[in-house]
Amino acid sequence: MKTALFLLVGVASALTDIEHKPFMRKNIDPIVTPGQYVSHMHSFYGSDVITKDLPTTVQLQKGCPSGENPNDLSIYWAPTLYYVNGNTYTEIYPATFKTYYEQIDHAEIPFPPNFYAVAGNASATSQADIDEKITAITWWCDGNGPEDRNSRPRAAFPRSTCSAHMQAILRFPDCVDPNKITDYTYAAAHGGKCPSNMKRMPSLRFSIRYDTRKAIPQGWKGVPPFKLACGEMGDGYCFHGDFINGWYEDAAKNMLKAKGQTFMRIDGAHGMGKQFSSCKAKDADPDHGTSDYLKSLEMMGERK
Repeated sequence: MKTALFLLVGVASALTDIEHKPFMRKNIDPIVTPGQYVSHMHSFYGSDVITKDLPTTVQLQKGCPSGENPNDLSIYWAPTLYYVNGNTYTEIYPATFKTYYEQIDHAEIPFPPNFYAVAGNASATSQADIDEKITAITWWCDGNGPEDRNSRPRAAFPRSTCSAHMQAILRFPDCVDPNKITDYTYAAAHGGKCPSNMKRMPSLRFSIRYDTRKAIPQGWKGVPPFKLACGEMGDGYCFHGDFINGWYEDAAKNMLKAKGQTFMRIDGAHGMGKQFSSCKAKDADPDHGTSDYLKSLEMMGERK
């Protein structure tokens, strides 16, 4: 319980949030495996310019956003969650996927152009591989629970049917070397301050609420019948996320004005910060890669 209180206190300062709709499921990861179709399956949110190749901020800004802020053309992705029934894998869609930008009043700079980061550990197989105080990774049932985080590993899925949604959170690094943007870390890993060669950015957090009631109306007890594309049945440990900055510069600077208040809508030259675009985000490269889980295993060489 002390860990949960730590996390809540950590997000109490100036913040903003943006809701995003998923627009693509594909076996690519342009940060980890650029140029290849050999990744486990990810679900994508944000600018639909994304392909297997690592994009620049300017390239992302040429796309259609699946999120509600037209000033944010960033791209976000996380491993796809599946309901498993025999040899059938059915995606469990998020009821909501939100990005929270928090602790803005501690930030010194906006996200640099072309900045990208990975949070979490895609190879994690146990709670020992998770540092919740740094990454915030945990799974639980929101609403009326049931709450079982103190009787199971906190990064494993809930062990009984959620009365509402199953939620996961994940925090991204918030310190970066402006002269070498591939060097980044967490302020929380350094006593709450960035190393001397780094500057502090807003703290990005994923909050995903999965609609498990719709996917599994019969519910579950014990190890649930679902898995992340990166992990084993029922564990949740490999939950991770990727982010590439696509914020327009004016809006990114406006975000830093959110000081001393709990919430601020981030407006910019491209529109108000709470309005979905009239365009419809879609796969920019539909003829390559796959959205099928079993096919993705074949392309990774993991299915015989």
